[in-house]
Amino acid sequence: MYTKTIDFSKYSSIKVGQPTEVLMIEKADALPTDRYLIGGANNLLISPTPPPLMMLSKDFAFIEEKDGYLTIGAAMPTGRIVSYAKKHNIAGFEFCSKLPGTLGGMLAMNAGVKSYEIFNILHAIKIDDKWTQVEDIEHGYRFANLNGIATEAKFKIVKGFDAQLLDDLLNLRSNQPHDPSAGSAFKNPEGDYAGRLIEEVGLKGLRKGDMQWSDVHANFLVNLGNGRFEDAKYLIDLAKEKILEECGVVLLEEIKIL
Repeated sequence: MYTKTIDFSKYSSIKVGQPTEVLMIEKADALPTDRYLIGGANNLLISPTPPPLMMLSKDFAFIEEKDGYLTIGAAMPTGRIVSYAKKHNIAGFEFCSKLPGTLGGMLAMNAGVKSYEIFNILHAIKIDDKWTQVEDIEHGYRFANLNGIATEAKFKIVKGFDAQLLDDLLNLRSNQPHDPSAGSAFKNPEGDYAGRLIEEVGLKGLRKGDMQWSDVHANFLVNLGNGRFEDAKYLIDLAKEKILEECGVVLLEEIKIL
C-alpha cells in the first residue's frame, strides 16, 4: 500500500474539497479497519475534516470471464463495464451507463436506475477476502449492508446486450443538470420524489455561495464554480428541515457526507 494526495476539488464529481492524503490498497495488502473506503467520489461531499480515507488501487480494476461467470474488480469504472458487456454481448449491465463511478460504489449503495439495480444481476461479492452470496446480504432501495470492504463481485453471464435499453436509459439524463454535482442528493421517499418535495417548499434554484439546488432538477445540488462544503451542507440541512416541517417527510441523504 502507499499514500496518494487527492485534490477533491478536482477529483470529486461535485468539485468540492481540498487536497487530502488517501491510502491506496494493493492486491496483497491486508485491508485496514480504521479508514473509510471511497471510490470514484461521484456521490461524495468531503468536509474540511474528513475521516482517514482509503481507496482500492488499479489492481482491483479488472474483468475476467470463467465458468459462465463474470468477475469484476470493485475499482472498475462503470463505463468500462458497459463497454465490455456491449463488446461481448452480455446482458444486464445496460443501466450502468447512467451511473458514473466504480463498481464498488454501486455495490455499497445498491445503485440503480428506475427498476434496474446492481443487486438484481449480482451473484456474489468478495467482502473482506471472503465470498458472500447475494441472498445473504441485506439490501434494499439504495442500500446494502456489506459489513466489510468489497473488492470484487461475480455475475452470471447472460447473453443479449440490449442496445435499445441502453439508449432509453441514456435519454433519462436529459433532465439532469450539466453543472458539477454528486448526483441525487436525497433518496426518493416511498411514493414520492425528493425533487418534487424540494420544489414544493420553494427551494428549487436556491443558491448559497456557489452551491445551488439546481433549477433543472431540484434534487441535484450543483456547484456553480467555487462551491464550499459549508454552503452545500447548509442547503442540504435546510431542505431536510423545511420538508419535515411543511410536508412531514423525513428525507435521507443519498449523497455521502464525510
